[in-house]
Amino acid sequence: MAVNLRLTPEVASALQAEAERTGRSQQEILREAVTRHLHLVDDERSASDRDNARAAQVVRPARVPYRKVTPRLRLPKGTSSLELLDRDDRF
Repeated sequence: MAVNLRLTPEVASALQAEAERTGRSQQEILREAVTRHLHLVDDERSASDRDNARAAQVVRPARVPYRKVTPRLRLPKGTSSLELLDRDDRF
């Protein structure tokens, strides 16, 4: 279900800062907040796999939440990435 949500500038700024700090999307933060507020999940089990991995220091939060990627490799004309994945010389 899609919902339009109007936030005060202060709340919107805090949400954006939290998303940048944690590397999570704003949508994910809001979804978790609503789920917790409605008591739809136990607090002990509400931690996501990502949160558990961060707590175990398996992964670190993103340093940059999003950046546009420019391709560094150009394939020759007539070659597709599927052909590169379908090689027989791979083990």
